[in-house]
Amino acid sequence: MKKILVHEVSRVARKNSVAHRFVETLGECGVSLYWHAQSIETLLPNGKRNPAAGIMLALLAEMAVSEVETLRTRIKSGLDEARRKGVKLGRPFGTMLDRDVFLQKHRDVLRQLKAGQSVRNAAKITGKGVSTVQRVKALARGPRD
Repeated sequence: MKKILVHEVSRVARKNSVAHRFVETLGECGVSLYWHAQSIETLLPNGKRNPAAGIMLALLAEMAVSEVETLRTRIKSGLDEARRKGVKLGRPFGTMLDRDVFLQKHRDVLRQLKAGQSVRNAAKITGKGVSTVQRVKALARGPRD
């Protein structure tokens, strides 16, 4: 008998109905689903459906859905609390490096631009992003007065 091994039911599907449909499809193909965390298999050695596995699948799939909802609520609550405290969320805007350090870090880009390469070609040659090359080009020109 062929088997599929998963660690836990939440790895199969997030919705109870999807998990059941998946297990039914596997059973029709003669494939048993074994989930390691509970040591349960959906088909018995004789190839018939394991009734205990169906009950456990329903219970564990619902618990997985509940865990996801709880986690989502806790994350949202934590973010709301951080906002109330005035914490700035997300990635910092722009680079934190000063001009000379930034240009030194990207001297390969600077070399390509000085050799007459376009922004896109310099990005492709150096493997850097187009926006990084544009920043290097702008900083290399110096401050605009």
